[in-house]
Amino acid sequence: MAKPSGLFPPLAASATRQRPMHVHGPRLLPAPPKPHFHAPAALRFAVAASAAPVSPARKKAAVIVGGGLAGLAAANHLASLSVPFTLVEASDRLGGRVATDELDGYRLDRGFQIFLTAYPECRRLLDLPALRLRPFYPGALVFVGPGEPFYLLSDPFRLPLRSLSAVFSPVGTLSDKILVGLTRLRAAATPDDVILSSPETTTATHLQQLGFSPSIVERFLRPFLAGIFFDPALDTSSRLFELVFKRLALGDNALPEDGIGAIAAQLAARLPAESVRLSSRAAAIDQSGVTLDTGETIPGGLGVIVAVEQPEAERLLPQLRSTDKPNNSERSTVCLYFSADRAPVQDPILLLNGSGKGIVNNMFFATNVAPSYAPAGKVLVSVSLVGSFADREDAELADEVVRELGGWFGAGEVASWTHLRTYRIGFAQPDQTPPTTPAGRDPRVGDGVYVCGDHWCSATFDGALVSGRRAAEALAKDRGLS
Repeated sequence: MAKPSGLFPPLAASATRQRPMHVHGPRLLPAPPKPHFHAPAALRFAVAASAAPVSPARKKAAVIVGGGLAGLAAANHLASLSVPFTLVEASDRLGGRVATDELDGYRLDRGFQIFLTAYPECRRLLDLPALRLRPFYPGALVFVGPGEPFYLLSDPFRLPLRSLSAVFSPVGTLSDKILVGLTRLRAAATPDDVILSSPETTTATHLQQLGFSPSIVERFLRPFLAGIFFDPALDTSSRLFELVFKRLALGDNALPEDGIGAIAAQLAARLPAESVRLSSRAAAIDQSGVTLDTGETIPGGLGVIVAVEQPEAERLLPQLRSTDKPNNSERSTVCLYFSADRAPVQDPILLLNGSGKGIVNNMFFATNVAPSYAPAGKVLVSVSLVGSFADREDAELADEVVRELGGWFGAGEVASWTHLRTYRIGFAQPDQTPPTTPAGRDPRVGDGVYVCGDHWCSATFDGALVSGRRAAEALAKDRGLS
């Protein structure tokens, strides 16, 4: 997901009587056009990585700590206001959790992440056509058990004819299908400020209050939402559920041709030369500047914006640690990639585990969405688990996943899959259990110190970008530079 993160809302159901483990079923959509290949990009951005000390004679500047989406948004807004800054990033690249690696011609996103085109801040800040977004089919296939067909769930507002045959599928009741449609319409028509100020409970309780049956919750909504929030218990705020459901209803779900990291790369490419320092870890922060773990101090005469993920922000600024609720801040996921010679499902669609058994939560064939994710003639398989699975080695986990998916597609189909890489994302998202403030908090946390990130707003791409902009705007306003 993180940000990671977003899936799409299947909104009606039907059974696909072909068994994907035996045959290549007919396409639900026309074959996507071949992608436009460009020069390979390692997504290590064209920014200054020098560790040379900042000259004492340099004019006053701001310091941004962290080069994820929030830090990049803050940097872009400061640059647009001609406010000088230095962005320090602990790793050797920008993007934070929104990153893509290249391995032997495969593009591997660091964790399962899908871009929602209806995010309003993303639409304002990003050049979406330049990302060459490739959409998913507006629906999902649900696995309910070995020997059973996959059940197709489609958006009835986008694919009404296909959805008519879904009425009597076993994934939910007829009332559930009507209720999903009504929930979609209501969410799409509700202003954001109303959603964000509505009474708050957990998503699990909210779904029950809306009237959804256990059948559709367990077979569809739980795995679907667990893939978004990395929270199978559905303790996530009902406000965030409604906000994300609205975005899912209003836009497409897509992957950039060059990988999810292309989003961060686009933002990084706009930054002024010499404004970024990579491999520079902050050890301490105060209103005067940032001290690196090397002992060097970078003056922050205009202020310091802390744009790191929640655990690191609380280490640097202990006053941020909450005492209002238990520390359930970790949302973990494991993403495994495999290479295959063919895909048993031919469409750009998400597959959900609605069986209630096994460790796989969701998976998809990435090259069905964006063929550029693999060399010509090869298929990239992406499999997502929810949790850390810290007690299992990568090889053991990969073997278990392949055995489990043999029950989905047939043991012979998956026997030739080759494990490429496993990503363990220990902190995929911050805690979003009630009480929350998805509308965002004041970025000012001290004299000249500001905080941003998805933990300071909503745990979405948009939340990170909005919080970064707000931190930059607050700094500029406080210094009379806006």
